[in-house]
Amino acid sequence: MEAAADLLALSFHRTHGLDVRVTRCSNNYGHHHYPEKIIPLFITNLPDGLPVPLYGTGGNIRDGLHIDIHVAGIELVRLGGRPGEVYHIGGGREQTNKELTGLLLEACGRDWNMVTYVEDRKAHDTRYSLDHSKITAELGYMPGKDFTTGLAEKVWYRDNRLWWEPLADRHC
Repeated sequence: MEAAADLLALSFHRTHGLDVRVTRCSNNYGHHHYPEKIIPLFITNLPDGLPVPLYGTGGNIRDGLHIDIHVAGIELVRLGGRPGEVYHIGGGREQTNKELTGLLLEACGRDWNMVTYVEDRKAHDTRYSLDHSKITAELGYMPGKDFTTGLAEKVWYRDNRLWWEPLADRHC
């Protein structure tokens, strides 16, 4: 669906001259991130002593992009991007889900005993990361917030249980 939307939007640029600029991003994280996703799930489960799942061997590669940096990248493209172009907005730090799990365990003061290995989903992306060299070269984009700093801000979930608990309950 995302690829189809990109193509449809770009066809309006090519056919009718509409000022279209497409952005694609790495995996986002940050405040208000839906609680079923890996980072908020771990951040909400681990402090309560609940186990967390790790798909397969944890070798799938992700590139985390803080939502505030993503928004700044979109604004760069809006203001300075060329019509009809596609810009990738990445976080600049690839890591495996196992490495991410280690960081989350450490941030929550837990150990690997809290991790349950589960079967990987069928057709699960083994790598989800983008090359952001084009937006960097053309528009001066930089990921800005390193992953560890951004991750430390995830305490937002600890202070906002009233926001995420109903969503987590509905998901279960």
